[in-house]
Amino acid sequence: MHEYPITSQIVKIASEYAQKAQAARVVKINLVVGDYSGFIGDSISMYFDILSEGTLCEGAELAIRKVHPMLRCRTCGELFKKVPFSFECPKCGGEGGPTEIGKEFYIESIEVE
Repeated sequence: MHEYPITSQIVKIASEYAQKAQAARVVKINLVVGDYSGFIGDSISMYFDILSEGTLCEGAELAIRKVHPMLRCRTCGELFKKVPFSFECPKCGGEGGPTEIGKEFYIESIEVE
């Protein structure tokens, strides 16, 4: 449910961007959403269709690039994708520690015409 207010902000930001660019409408919004960001891309898409009605974003494509969590091995420094129930490094067998990768949430770009 917390995707509703954040999606409202996405529509607002993109609409303001289009106004400043003196564009007729927003064509595409490229959004980056990490699996550990706390937001669900499908929910954002659903709310986007509703919240964009009657705005410069109506009919725009919302492209969501998912970012999967990565761990960094504490032994060898290898960066690797986290798999369920394991923190083991595939390179050396050491233990992986958390990184910030997978927590991203931002508008990467806005395309207007």
